[in-house]
Amino acid sequence: MVKPKIIIDADTGIDDALAILYAVKSGKADIVGITSVFGNIPVELATENTLKVLKLAGLEGHIPVSQGAAQPLVRKVDVFPTFVHGSNGIGDVEIPNTAQRPVDEAAADFIIRNADELRGELVVVALGRLTNLAHALQKDPELPSKIKHVYIMGGAVRVPGNITPTAEANIWGDPEAADLVIKSGLSITLIGLDVTLQTMLHQSHLDGLKTSCKSENRDVVGFLNDSMQFYFNFYHEADGYNQCAPLHDPLTVLAAIEPGVVQTEVLKLSVETQGEVCLGMTVADLREKPSVGTPVNVGVQVDAERALELLLSAF
Repeated sequence: MVKPKIIIDADTGIDDALAILYAVKSGKADIVGITSVFGNIPVELATENTLKVLKLAGLEGHIPVSQGAAQPLVRKVDVFPTFVHGSNGIGDVEIPNTAQRPVDEAAADFIIRNADELRGELVVVALGRLTNLAHALQKDPELPSKIKHVYIMGGAVRVPGNITPTAEANIWGDPEAADLVIKSGLSITLIGLDVTLQTMLHQSHLDGLKTSCKSENRDVVGFLNDSMQFYFNFYHEADGYNQCAPLHDPLTVLAAIEPGVVQTEVLKLSVETQGEVCLGMTVADLREKPSVGTPVNVGVQVDAERALELLLSAF
């Protein structure tokens, strides 16, 4: 089987770290690079976390990391919601520093160059705001013909939002970028709250992993367990979950690497960029004869048990 050639675009927080570690440890994808973007934390911190996570995985200096957008396409962000992922973005867990530094090339240019070099083979897995991809599309309008597919962690189509009644955090965090990306002509699969909220990682899974993981992954599993405590606490306070949390970013990587884990449906989709209550909403035209929006593959069902099995087996 030919391994997909993937750029992961991430605002590396707790579940992004798990998604990246799964991607590199599974051995099922060729990770050509990781680009960072602002999100739950400033972009500089997302870059630093990405570099540290690669060192933790034993891949210091092996995968290029490119720093991306610090702000949304047209809006301004001053405050970052550190209560979700901790002040350092990875559950306030300290992991060793790394000598690896980000490449000099900005994320949008990094995406464009790799799309050119891997013409028709590059897959982008976007785990945060879509700002880097939007910048790349503005610089190179031909990009949709060069990228094989884009998997996006974002949106809430038939379920409520998680940051407003209607909007999911990544789309809400830069709705103009999301609107541009959805309309661009890129081949897109949207992995939203419709499926990620059905895919729950429990403390019992991590306890099992601590006893069954490969010896070289002990530090990685220790980090996953420690960082997840912050995430579990956040979800307990926000939603009443008991020692568990949904796997937003890891499921998106799984969808890109493991065909069949998520079932999709083609829906005509629009992103709302106006209004107070509906800003950032991913609106599907669910009428008998849909006419509004751009056709997008939307995750509608997930084999959650299989997803967790695949995720944990990488370690």
